[in-house]
Amino acid sequence: MGPEVRLERWFDADAREREPLFILGPCAIESEALLAEVAAAVAALARRLDLLCVLKASFDKANRTSLAAFRGPGLEEGLRLLAAARAASGLPVCTDIHEPAQAAPAAEVVDLVQVPAFLCRQTDLLLAAGRSGKPVNLKKGQQLAPEAMRHAVAKVRSTGNERVLVTERGSCFGPRDLVVDFAGLPVIQGFAPLIFDATHSAQSPAAGAEQTGGDRGRARVLARAAAGAGVDGFFFETHPEPGRALCDGPNAIPLGELPALVEELLAIWRAARAAAPGSRGGRR
Repeated sequence: MGPEVRLERWFDADAREREPLFILGPCAIESEALLAEVAAAVAALARRLDLLCVLKASFDKANRTSLAAFRGPGLEEGLRLLAAARAASGLPVCTDIHEPAQAAPAAEVVDLVQVPAFLCRQTDLLLAAGRSGKPVNLKKGQQLAPEAMRHAVAKVRSTGNERVLVTERGSCFGPRDLVVDFAGLPVIQGFAPLIFDATHSAQSPAAGAEQTGGDRGRARVLARAAAGAGVDGFFFETHPEPGRALCDGPNAIPLGELPALVEELLAIWRAARAAAPGSRGGRR
């Protein structure tokens, strides 16, 4: 079974009980070489542990702290590089879209279309994502209560596309930090499969001078808690040298440390599922 088919079938509730989904990759496409390096490492991890992994990277980071911040190579070049990484690694790929017109060209390349958190209420964008025909990952807005994401999910499903994920990535707590409402996780699972984005949940949006700060040590702690809480999958930004990353380096997991973290999370996730099979609220 190819990874694209495996991803499609993962949306069945029984399949989600058997394996979590991992969405992994750099924040932005910095270069062809870096994307290829990350893709090869993620593919090797997926083969060794028989994991369902999706390679994620953004062709444009439109929501940057500073005008001078790195954004990415743009739609055309970014999709070319994602297609090359997909072909070389065999992994399904995911990228963000920011405008409705980007949905169709992105869907020609990617296996999972992602809507950024700050855009998760934009009706035209959600409808375009749904009509792309590809599974859709909705990042939960930092300002929204868990139950409010039900409406965003309904917008996508109104197109006839039932394959919708919600990714929790923390909620605003004052001007500088994010917190995770773990009690809200099963609320979201009541209407959609739930991915936990540990690295964005560890951000400190206003901590940096001209870029978002973060704490990757906090990301590890949050991920362990989410695994025990029974989420359906995990999202990590990862980079070979986070200190040199062009965006979101402070909260990115070093690529060399990713395998050990994933193995730890798998052990916790499997123990939690074995202890309380089928008890999560998201079994539809």
